[in-house]
Amino acid sequence: MCGIAGWIDWERDLRHEEAVVRAMASTMACRGPDADGVYLSKSAAFGHRRLVVVDPAGGAQPMSRRFGERSYTLVYNGELYNTEDLRTQLKALGYTFQSYSDTEVLLVSYVAWGEACVDKLNGIFAFAIWDEARQRLFMARDRLGVKPLFYARRGSSFLFASELKGLLAHPLVDPVVDAEGLAEVFAIGPARTPGHGIFKNVFEVRAGHALMATRDGDRTWAYWRLTSREHTDNLDTTVATVRELLVDTVERQLVSDVPVCTFLSGGIDSSIVTAIAADAYRAAGREPLHTFAIEFEDMEKYFKANAFQKSIDAPYAIRVAEHVGTVHHRVVFSMREMTSHLLTPLAWRDVPGMCDIDVSMYLFCREIKRTHTVALTGEAADEVFGGYPWFHREESLRADTFPWSLRLRDRVAILSEELKSWIRPYEYVADRYREALNEVPALPGEDPHEARVREIGYLSITRFLPTLLDRKDRMSMGASLEARVPFCDHRLVEYVFNVPWAMKACDGEIKGLLRRAARGMLPDDVLYRKKSPYPGTPNPEYLEATRARCLEVLDDPASPLRPLVDVGAIQALAEASHQPGEHRPWFGQILGTPQLFHYLVEIDEWMRRYHVRLV
Repeated sequence: MCGIAGWIDWERDLRHEEAVVRAMASTMACRGPDADGVYLSKSAAFGHRRLVVVDPAGGAQPMSRRFGERSYTLVYNGELYNTEDLRTQLKALGYTFQSYSDTEVLLVSYVAWGEACVDKLNGIFAFAIWDEARQRLFMARDRLGVKPLFYARRGSSFLFASELKGLLAHPLVDPVVDAEGLAEVFAIGPARTPGHGIFKNVFEVRAGHALMATRDGDRTWAYWRLTSREHTDNLDTTVATVRELLVDTVERQLVSDVPVCTFLSGGIDSSIVTAIAADAYRAAGREPLHTFAIEFEDMEKYFKANAFQKSIDAPYAIRVAEHVGTVHHRVVFSMREMTSHLLTPLAWRDVPGMCDIDVSMYLFCREIKRTHTVALTGEAADEVFGGYPWFHREESLRADTFPWSLRLRDRVAILSEELKSWIRPYEYVADRYREALNEVPALPGEDPHEARVREIGYLSITRFLPTLLDRKDRMSMGASLEARVPFCDHRLVEYVFNVPWAMKACDGEIKGLLRRAARGMLPDDVLYRKKSPYPGTPNPEYLEATRARCLEVLDDPASPLRPLVDVGAIQALAEASHQPGEHRPWFGQILGTPQLFHYLVEIDEWMRRYHVRLV
């Protein structure tokens, strides 16, 4: 993976602006520690940071190629999994290649097929191509939004970068946040409305979208979106198709010139990915696959099963590793290490994130990076196959809001009256929810329950999943580790989206379809294990650390957070947090009271560190 940045200006000469574009790219050095490069022309300046995964010599960027009288320059972050298929097609059209990198295949694909090239790509990507002759910039992002891409217009300048910090490094982009940005942080966060860049007049290229920037303006469009259609396959065919797609996508994603491993939690999703990968390694006569599992000290001592977390992962991860024959690594963190890094993820996120989950993910990726550069993970299976509690609980199915954030009233209760009147949190969330529902592709004649589950599935894929993909991208890239997500293969997502709920939950099992498709790959006790999310931090030291840190922030008269919250309400919450009670997360499945304190501390630090100005 890589970090990309660029500056287009149709009215000024950029050939002497190398320092600026290098500064933009250098903020993302962790995304590409192996090499850097710059391209300068009169109207375009690109910066690139490279993490070498395929073709070290031939994949250098920015990459420029001339075809006849036209020249094109590409900066690209991602990985194509159908590179050889595309290369074969392009050779048949008469194109030749100077390398075996997917970077060159992507550039030539644009030359051959123009904007339609994105329809042919299978992978995770965010890229920008400058057409010197036409003086226009084409950008696109992968269908599920695995790889990030932000942009901003400032007068005659068009700016883009993989991360917000890359844009903020440009002198034309100020860290200004208005009411809408604050509503995203306090009412939607740590999720984010697709297309929203938090900072004023900063935007995100949405998943499955492309953009063309010219002197006259910008045009964006969706080149891919989920569609609804009748599913005509019977259950046996559906199971076989899902299995075939899973095997194909995992095997495609093992291609690399550097060491590949898998995350292995012991849950069904990462276990399936691991089983397929380990089998492919054996079939190819390769050394055994390496797997990694995250653990916390004293997990057995403090863990208590609840409606969201049923059991500890570690024994199941070991069980799978032994069953499929991997070299397994247990990565164990102490609470002291966790609390010493409470604010570390902010440097990679650029906005407040997922608290201790971000911390542990970053530390986990950092440890893996000592020996590996690429890891396959299990994200997106719950969104695609309906594994989350909100697919099954009446409270969530009936809720007229995002089902992973049912406690908006509790969140609003800790805001200051001034902030509430400014951002109007209830109205803001309701508007964003209605916008999302209006996108859902209806299937005529579908019964009400099926239609509602379809809505929940669409919301989960387009509104909740991006939060997890942001986390995985930023934390893995913060450690210079490339994380691949096989369950985000668009072919699999498209197919399963239209499978009726009765099939998805066949055999009376949550994710029954996925479990059937994986029969024979895993031991039954793993295959039919109840869902357990990414491990949270049950140690009470975490609550004490975040609680104390939050109260310390609020005691500071200079705190930028203080005017935005109800200090008394938070102090009361801090006092009540000592009392035992039912675990009811305020976001997702595991962000509870300790994480709320952590989130508030992150907001304070974000406003200080990024010099946020409110308007």
